[in-house]
Amino acid sequence: QVQLVESGGGLVQPGGSLRLSCAASGSIVAVYTMGWYRQAPGRQREGVADITSGGSAECADSVKGRFTISRDNYKNTVYLQMKNLEPEDTAVYYCNADASTYSGLVVVTAGPEGYWGQGTQVTVSS
Repeated sequence: QVQLVESGGGLVQPGGSLRLSCAASGSIVAVYTMGWYRQAPGRQREGVADITSGGSAECADSVKGRFTISRDNYKNTVYLQMKNLEPEDTAVYYCNADASTYSGLVVVTAGPEGYWGQGTQVTVSS
């Protein structure tokens, strides 16, 4: 099993910045793609950005130029730097990771959904 713990959410004014972090822990063999999703009230969860273990990153069109995803492979941690935040960015942000873990002597891969964090609230309001 992999535990993902997010931090860094909060209340910020429009135009402000926040940096989210998500640390993976557990009996990890390897962490592959890590990403951020968000879910606003009354809306479906949507992908925000993801990054491979090799550092190849993609961002949703709605956040390009404002959000940057990065990771520290040694710390199994992914970051989301958010700038020029807009009220439309208000949502619960979830971390997701694809990883393989030890189960005894057996290496187990994640299911199709990967692993999810508990979410961190980001509120952009004046």
